[in-house]
Amino acid sequence: MSYFRITLHRSAIGLPERTRGVLAALGLRRRMQTVFHPVHPQFAGMILKVKELVRVQEVDRPMNKQELKATRTPDKGFYIEKAVPRIFFGSSCTWTWEKLKQAGKLEKAAIPPKA
Repeated sequence: MSYFRITLHRSAIGLPERTRGVLAALGLRRRMQTVFHPVHPQFAGMILKVKELVRVQEVDRPMNKQELKATRTPDKGFYIEKAVPRIFFGSSCTWTWEKLKQAGKLEKAAIPPKA
């Protein structure tokens, strides 16, 4: 069964009561709110009444809130190739180059020269 994925992109502020009633019948109250309705002539007629305000897609199944949020979330812009191990000395996370050198965690090329 197919579904309409209807997202309200334009606000209904200042529009006639009849148009706001159609949006209410579709279940749309806020901008960027998405609802799913089965593909049916009744819903197609309502969508045509507010076609300038909404964006419609036809999908195979309705999505839950977590799936909708995942589709809107952009990529991070990076990916982690290898996690760097964190080194803690004692109860604090403060460290010095000398402590890391003593622990054998640094190579000679990574040690900054002393000023």
